[in-house]
Amino acid sequence: MWRWLVVFVVLLVGVGVMLWAFQRQLIYFPSQAVGNTPVGVEEVRYPTADGLELTGWLVPSTGPPQGTVIMFPGNAGNRSARVSLGRALADAGYGTLLVDYRGYGGNPGSPSEQGLRLDARAALAYVESRVDSDTIIYFGESLGSGVAVELASEHPPAAVVLRSPFTSLDAVASVHYPYLPVSLLLRDRFDNTATIRNVEAPILIIAGSEDRIVPPELSRELHDLALDPKDLVIIDGADHNDARLVAGTEMIDAVTRFLDRIAE
Repeated sequence: MWRWLVVFVVLLVGVGVMLWAFQRQLIYFPSQAVGNTPVGVEEVRYPTADGLELTGWLVPSTGPPQGTVIMFPGNAGNRSARVSLGRALADAGYGTLLVDYRGYGGNPGSPSEQGLRLDARAALAYVESRVDSDTIIYFGESLGSGVAVELASEHPPAAVVLRSPFTSLDAVASVHYPYLPVSLLLRDRFDNTATIRNVEAPILIIAGSEDRIVPPELSRELHDLALDPKDLVIIDGADHNDARLVAGTEMIDAVTRFLDRIAE
């Protein structure tokens, strides 16, 4: 019996070591190939504080100018998958910088929580060099909600939009891996609960009622923790990567209504 117990403990420790060593490959799923810059979109480059040069796409406003959105994406794909969102926001009057983090979309480096923070600050510095800072809006998608909330706690924007946000990466991992001590293993935590109370900008949270990656309950909980003014929109029947949540009419309308209301 003792032999089997020792074997079990050794296996458990081995699994823990492997997860600690390779967990970022389980969190970040970058895609490198972005293709040609779309017509009407500007390719931009900007430096990070640790010496990287990042590339993003700026989608200029095609409607009466209302502000500028910095779009912090989730953990998969690259900026080419967010062009439809950028164009939809641009049509509503919001020029949009589609950010790609380090390691994504042909950018150098490897993603980590600290690295993404540096990337967000670099994106903000670039946008501030082109537009008035009081017209800047942060848009955080899924894992990007952690990037946007952290930046907003340091540099308050005009507003924050969070699509499919979570309370913490720990909470999401616990849903998908309930049998693992994820709170002990995670190196990158993106703990929105620790920072959302420090965000003084208006916050809109959008979630899908059938989200199987970030349960809507986590988005609701984050909304409850946020300061006023705030709003919560649940898109009925939408899963995490449904087109309705990516750049659908319901989602865009919710964003523009919220931004119009806080601008009054």
